[in-house]
Amino acid sequence: MKASHGTYALLLQTTKSKLVNVGRWGSINVEPGFYIYIGSAFGPGGVRARVARHCRAGKAKHWHIDYLRETATIESVWYSHSQTRLEHRWAGALANWSRSEPVEGFGCSDCNCVAHLFYFKQALTRAGFAKAVDCPVKAYSCEAIV
Repeated sequence: MKASHGTYALLLQTTKSKLVNVGRWGSINVEPGFYIYIGSAFGPGGVRARVARHCRAGKAKHWHIDYLRETATIESVWYSHSQTRLEHRWAGALANWSRSEPVEGFGCSDCNCVAHLFYFKQALTRAGFAKAVDCPVKAYSCEAIV
């Protein structure tokens, strides 16, 4: 993964039900299964720096995803180094995908998307995700980046 701009999806897994307080946003009832969080990184360090931050434990909570990360494990990172912001297109595609359950309002306080976090009962494949968002994506893991 390069330190270039781009869009990413964190594939997270949870194994227990838990009520998670997400700062001023409110609470989320986390269920066992898989979550996909969509984000973008167009600042210094690009996708590599942003994903490295998401992979670290014990950091200050800045984004909604930081609260969920205390409960969920990142299984994989799917990303594109496109200079076009794909974040909202990907979130829109997942919001309309029958397999997903949007966590309404999560991660999208600065846009008009329904959500940037989506729940799935079953694990997803990178190929299935790429087909759903109609975009080729590469894979990376937290172990490789931190």
